[in-house]
Amino acid sequence: MRALMANTKSAEKRARQALVRRTQNVTQRSKVRSVVRKVVAAIQTGNKAVATAALKSATPIIDAMARKRMIHRNKAARHKSRLARQAKALAGK
Repeated sequence: MRALMANTKSAEKRARQALVRRTQNVTQRSKVRSVVRKVVAAIQTGNKAVATAALKSATPIIDAMARKRMIHRNKAARHKSRLARQAKALAGK
């Protein structure tokens, strides 16, 4: 743990809380990136069923992060839209 530079008890507590929240935020942002990568990998395989299943499992995670404001709602919508369009383009494979 890094040394805290706080001068008061309340500032020390805030610094501790900030560290905890930062680690949670990093973990959650990483989770979004991971599910997006999994969908992209599934799309690149060319199998529409696998890509659709991956997208279906990723959508609630992306939505949850947007609800928690970990990512902007427009960014969440953009991810879902682009991935859905790519998965849909895998017609009949």
